[in-house]
Amino acid sequence: MSVVEQYARVHIVTDADPRLENSGAVTVVLRYDPENDPRCVRVGLPGPVPREWAVERDLLERGLRVPVDGDTIRVWPCGRVQAVVEFHSPQGVSVVEFDTKALTRFLRRTYVSAAQPVPH
Repeated sequence: MSVVEQYARVHIVTDADPRLENSGAVTVVLRYDPENDPRCVRVGLPGPVPREWAVERDLLERGLRVPVDGDTIRVWPCGRVQAVVEFHSPQGVSVVEFDTKALTRFLRRTYVSAAQPVPH
C-alpha cells in the first residue's frame, strides 16, 4: 500500500481567510495514506496559515452523487462537472469547488493503492 498524492486546482468561494475568497483557481493537495488512516483522505488548503482537513473517503465519494453531511464537512454535487466541499471550523466556513473528474480520479487511485475494489 502506497501513499497517493494529487494536486488539484479549485475555486475557493468563501473562506475564513477573506484574502482567499474569489481569488481564482488555487492549488490544493489531496493525500491518502492507507497505512496511517485508511478511512480518510487529507485535503490541504492554501493560505497564510495552510490548513489540512481529514475527510472520510466514503463521505467524499457519496458527495459526488448526492448531498452528504459529516460532523464538520458537507459535500454535494454542483451540476455535472463540479462538487462543492464545505469545511466548518471555529474560525469560519470554507466553501471549495472541485472539478468532479479530479476528485473521481483521485478516489480511484486511493482504492487501487489500498487494494480495495473500485466502487461503481
